[in-house]
Amino acid sequence: MKENDKENLKKNQSAGTSGSKDIASNGEERIPEKKASNQVDNRPISKKEEAGKEPKHPLEKKTAVEEAHERKIEKSGSSERSETKTKKMRKSNMPASALEEEEVPVVKKASEEDQLIRQAFIDRDWNEIKSSNSWAIFKVMSEFVEGFEKLAKIGPCVSIFGSARTKEDHPYYKMAEEIAAKLVRHGYGVITGGGPGIMEAGNKGAYNEGGKSVGLNIILPFEQFDNQYIDRDKLITFDHFFVRKVMFVKYAQGFIVMPGGFGTMDELFEALTLIQTKKIGRFPIVLVGTEYWSGLFDWIREVMLTNEKNVNAEDLDLVNIVDTPTEAVKVIDDFYSKYLLSPNF
Repeated sequence: MKENDKENLKKNQSAGTSGSKDIASNGEERIPEKKASNQVDNRPISKKEEAGKEPKHPLEKKTAVEEAHERKIEKSGSSERSETKTKKMRKSNMPASALEEEEVPVVKKASEEDQLIRQAFIDRDWNEIKSSNSWAIFKVMSEFVEGFEKLAKIGPCVSIFGSARTKEDHPYYKMAEEIAAKLVRHGYGVITGGGPGIMEAGNKGAYNEGGKSVGLNIILPFEQFDNQYIDRDKLITFDHFFVRKVMFVKYAQGFIVMPGGFGTMDELFEALTLIQTKKIGRFPIVLVGTEYWSGLFDWIREVMLTNEKNVNAEDLDLVNIVDTPTEAVKVIDDFYSKYLLSPNF
């Protein structure tokens, strides 16, 4: 029995060995090959597949609007990145060859106009509004107080308006100087905007004749600076145009308007509006230079009056257009020959 058991055990061992391994005829073990798939995928593997983030369903084609939006985002992102640049900066204790890079932000310099517009849209809390408005009110009040105190006892004066760009050798400059000198001889002081050009000519004519020479200057980014012919105790500098215009009108008994730009037009129509609406008395307004002013008043007569009826015919009688200094001063004299001189209101 024992011999039969041994033989059976050997047979079982040899059968198990041949079942677990495939032996070649040369006695080497065969390694089974994997079955090849019927389909071969030769397409390149995307980044999303590599990261395991390939969507289950294919994405729909983007619309033109979506593509334009993405381009806009990419463009804005690249511009923001370009605003921060690096500069190579030398340290004082390092040799010229040793450089270190530091990020230096490049600040866009917005124009003054852009800054003013942007400030108007800035959201402010109540404390900011209250504090800024309060200081603005005090500034306006201080300008009114200074103007009233300095001009209260100035006596009868005539305001001369005109361009700051008129040169000293221009005929209008010489006319303004002569008009101011004649006004002083006839008992009037002269008020101007205190700057160069026609304003300087008016102050110069009054100053050289020993009369009152008043300058109502204003702070501007260009053209405006006080001229040397203003009485120092009668020079006032303003920040606000509307306060300055009150002084022009309140302490003048007449207005002589020389050729000028937007500022001159503003002052002319301010006086016309106050007289037309009876906020001040009907003081004389004299325009010097028929060639310069006739086109404007032809338009007012034909379009504003006749076509649109936006003014009355008698409103055009508020102005006198002349061509010589003698004619300009005569209009003022004729008007006041029957009135006592006093401040407007």
